[in-house]
Amino acid sequence: MTPLLTLTQWLSPGFPTGAFAYSHGLEQVIHDDVVSDAASLELWLADILRYGAGWQDAVLLVQALAPGADLTALDATARALQPGFERLQETLEQGAAFARTVAAMTGRALLPRALPVAVGEATAPLGLPPEQVVALFLQGFTANLVTIAVRHIPLGQTEGQGVLARLAPVIAELAPRAAVATLDALGSCALAADLAAFRHETKDVRLFRT
Repeated sequence: MTPLLTLTQWLSPGFPTGAFAYSHGLEQVIHDDVVSDAASLELWLADILRYGAGWQDAVLLVQALAPGADLTALDATARALQPGFERLQETLEQGAAFARTVAAMTGRALLPRALPVAVGEATAPLGLPPEQVVALFLQGFTANLVTIAVRHIPLGQTEGQGVLARLAPVIAELAPRAAVATLDALGSCALAADLAAFRHETKDVRLFRT
């Protein structure tokens, strides 16, 4: 029970990685009125999970959990997969904050790495099933973006929680697939999200860092 509670704490949106400052391009698509209500938010986040950073990070996380994983190589791969500066900044800064906080709590020496690799390295000693780790990782990622939408669309708290609940089956579908996936399964076709991130980099006024 204790390892699961520890994992839940570490992957909570409240864990101090600064996740609240990163919208993953969501600020841009809200500004463009592409995401404007609960239905469009749910569709957007489902695609991010299935076809974008959600899937890629899930695969990288599983690989980082494996005994004897080459974390340096995985970190390099994670960096190379980022489509632009802001997305690279997002994964590196959150990964560094995650590693720094867990290291301070546990006394372990954890290097700053891209977020999914940092999470894999830190959580491997907990001995939990990769499927469970991935599910909670994706839940935390999604919950943070829902919180951003609640504040920025604006979307009611109840509607936001409804979106998160309806995305639970998507997460439940992806977690077991990622748990048995290899690096050959890496890939992304979330082009609209990538383009939104590129456009966000040049905004004059921004509420979020990505």
